[in-house]
Amino acid sequence: MVSKRVDINKLRDSEKKYGKNYKRFTNLDVPKYKFPQSQMDSRSVYQIIHDELNLDGNPDLNLATFVTTWMEPEADQLIMENLHKNFIDHFEYPQVNKIEERIVNIMANLFNVPDGNDFIGTSTIGSSEAIMLGLLAHKWNWRQMRKEKGLPADNPNIVFGADTHVSWDKFARYFDVEPRVIPIEEGRFTINAESVMKQVDENTIAVGVVLGTTFTGEFDPVQEINDLLVKLKKEKGLDIPIHVDAASAGFITPFYEPEFKWDFRLEQVQSINTSGHKFGLVYPGLGWLIFRNQKLLPEELKFYVNYLGDEMPTYTLNFSEGSSMIIAQYFNIMHLGMEGYTKIVNRMMDNASYLSSRLEASGEFKVMNDAKHIPVVTFSFSKKEKFTLFDLSYRIRERGWIVPAYSLPPHADDVTIMRVVVRENFTRDMVDIFVEDILNAKKALVTGSIKTSQRSSREGHPVS
Repeated sequence: MVSKRVDINKLRDSEKKYGKNYKRFTNLDVPKYKFPQSQMDSRSVYQIIHDELNLDGNPDLNLATFVTTWMEPEADQLIMENLHKNFIDHFEYPQVNKIEERIVNIMANLFNVPDGNDFIGTSTIGSSEAIMLGLLAHKWNWRQMRKEKGLPADNPNIVFGADTHVSWDKFARYFDVEPRVIPIEEGRFTINAESVMKQVDENTIAVGVVLGTTFTGEFDPVQEINDLLVKLKKEKGLDIPIHVDAASAGFITPFYEPEFKWDFRLEQVQSINTSGHKFGLVYPGLGWLIFRNQKLLPEELKFYVNYLGDEMPTYTLNFSEGSSMIIAQYFNIMHLGMEGYTKIVNRMMDNASYLSSRLEASGEFKVMNDAKHIPVVTFSFSKKEKFTLFDLSYRIRERGWIVPAYSLPPHADDVTIMRVVVRENFTRDMVDIFVEDILNAKKALVTGSIKTSQRSSREGHPVS
């Protein structure tokens, strides 16, 4: 570890102003409700906040989150060097804008956009924003098409499954679109093509499919849904686009299952979102939205803003956006390339499969999703116990592990599971330690060494 030289003169100035013992004997009130009246030394403030944040969980032991918790030192340095750049200031920071354009090109090709297509895309704060923007464009296109045909355009709907992220429900409510939510059920935790076809009609702006659900990590059958929508277009003239929510799998499937067709190789897939801050291996927040071609993004939704010396087109819900994570994404792409991402993804998938096999072999757990497509393992007890998975979740927290227990959406809400996201820094050695700890925790619950919680089986939600 590199030591930091202490500025003696600065230290003496602080001691004159605040007293020699400010570091050890600070007893000033911490502001919680009102703006403080007086100043406090920066190092004292740092230490107070630092110590308080120690109460948070250890990000490296947080098996709940998909979000990246580690990057290489060179990436960290680039992030710090560019933390103060507002991405929207294209005139002041033109190179960052060029880097974003490069990444949009790279992502479009990664998602197999057809040759000759004039694709378009943008970075976002995360997949939630990317979903909103993608679906908003589809609503606008549907409305324009209806008006051109002289048909009413006041009752749009969108079809998606209960296995989607809450962002889809938010879009429907915020942008006044009827949500036609296909329920999941015990034994089937994704939507299917037949259920989709029962819901779509001339007012459907888009069908949403998920590549790696938040609840179980499974895939909706994209190709089957696409094929039925192609058939519907030929038979009835209804051209209904698919938006693929690949927040979790967008940086997994192209490297792990490159022949698997889910992207722009399918005719009705018109837009895709993914999260750079998940398996794109970048800290939060960063998302990507790619349209199959430019005509899908209506000109009316673009704003040309004369801002700080330059007129720029913008399609975003957030005018301000940090530049650091865009640059960090470019670092990963340059540094790792297809070879590096493939190695990392394969290692994560191998470790996830190893975790699944260890849990099954213990006889204590039933694995529901064994990392078939993405490095996510979901499991429950192999037999009914006197305690719940929520109790187990609390118990293993004593060892620092953060693993969520949660019930599935309606129609399968009597099913409670736990989920582990196997990220890059969850090594095989850590898998062994985790399995030993969770078995010991379960044994302690069996022997009644702690009281079980009275928490409802309906509480708890997976973390994105």
